[in-house]
Amino acid sequence: MELDGRVAVVTGGTRGVGAGIARSFLEAGAEVVVCARRPSREPVAANGRTASFAALDLRDPEAVEAFFGSVERRYGRLDCLVNNAGGTPYRLLGEAEAERHARVVELNLLAPMTASLAAYPRLRESRGSVVMIGSVSGTRPSPGTAAYGAAKAGLENLARSMAVEWAPEVRVNSLVLGMVRTELAHLHYGDEAGIAAVGATVPLGRLADPSDVGAAAVFLASGRAGYVSGASLLVHGGGERPAFLDAATVNKEN
Repeated sequence: MELDGRVAVVTGGTRGVGAGIARSFLEAGAEVVVCARRPSREPVAANGRTASFAALDLRDPEAVEAFFGSVERRYGRLDCLVNNAGGTPYRLLGEAEAERHARVVELNLLAPMTASLAAYPRLRESRGSVVMIGSVSGTRPSPGTAAYGAAKAGLENLARSMAVEWAPEVRVNSLVLGMVRTELAHLHYGDEAGIAAVGATVPLGRLADPSDVGAAAVFLASGRAGYVSGASLLVHGGGERPAFLDAATVNKEN
């Protein structure tokens, strides 16, 4: 098994993409610790193995440091940190004060930096890695989630800088995600017909499954990616079809 004997922390790992990543790490043989502000209804498990859970507010640096200390005491090592926790409500810039947008940046950029800094001494000891969970929102305009997009753009740049500063002991990479089908997909895309319609806009014809993201994260954490650092791996099914192509088709038909 690729990660047999390794220890991984997945932030925000109790549901959605994070739970999918945690299950993939369990399937690859790793011991997995998931952290979030609240536990999930059901433990995160795969192949008869279960991730341990710790309640944690990643915006509290003292609590974050204590958490990683507890992981080290329990397991004796840390091999991978997956900075997955994040998210945002839909909110146009002009519809909220700057403080609310700043909280989005804090969760999606400053919290991963806080976690990475606390994990760094442990990862350096094991010659481990950090995997940042980014978004295509950080590479294109993101109306309605502008602060989130700005934070994800910053996160990708942060990962590249970390990769240089922390080499050769710690590798740092990003997964840049497109649309993922989670248990909350219906809130964004509507019923099954709506989800299918949105998936049809992706070149591969569907939304990603959390396991697709998990498989990519396992790769970056494994020895097979031993010479991969400072990289941004696109996990978006081919991206978005350029709107001008549809406009050109319509114009041609007319």
